[in-house]
Amino acid sequence: MPWKWIAGALVAAAAVVIAIALIDGGDETSEARQTDDDFMAQMVGHHEMAVEMAEIAQERAQRAEVRQLAAEIITAQTSEIERMGSIHERMFDRGIDGHEHGMLGMSHAEMGMDMNMAELENAKPFDQAFIDAMIAHHQGAIRMARVEQDQGADEELAEICDAIIAAQSAEIDRMNEWRQRWYGAPSPSGGVPEDEMDAPSHEMMGH
Repeated sequence: MPWKWIAGALVAAAAVVIAIALIDGGDETSEARQTDDDFMAQMVGHHEMAVEMAEIAQERAQRAEVRQLAAEIITAQTSEIERMGSIHERMFDRGIDGHEHGMLGMSHAEMGMDMNMAELENAKPFDQAFIDAMIAHHQGAIRMARVEQDQGADEELAEICDAIIAAQSAEIDRMNEWRQRWYGAPSPSGGVPEDEMDAPSHEMMGH
């Protein structure tokens, strides 16, 4: 067999291998971008709920510490909402609203979004109820951020996830310390969630 035929066959085979790799990589990139999209949509809604809870706390909390925490939550999470909106425009050239999103393979309970806001508004003692509700809500945000870290691709979103995990873990610890000091026990919601939940597959996430 002439060497030029062999060389041509090798080039063709290499091209097939490269094409397959590009196709596989394209699928992975598409799935990661879908996770980025889902994460931003779900986390913006999650942050909006936290801001609403914090605004209630600013009106109803008895303790200055809780009102101060509420103010910090409003400032930090409003800023992150705006930043994620900008990232979404950069990545997808459209706003977050207006199309369907996946659930990151998590239930509303796992995301800490299954609470009744009316019950929180009327709860007594309010500070205790707020701590328990916000800890559960923060736990959900941490779980969501870990899914994005594992399944997503955007570097700026990875930075936001780092900030969410660090800030909200510290706030969970602070609220549990208050709960122990003021009410004699840490929150039944628990503490910072263990990093042991298996990351959901893209099939589980509806991709």
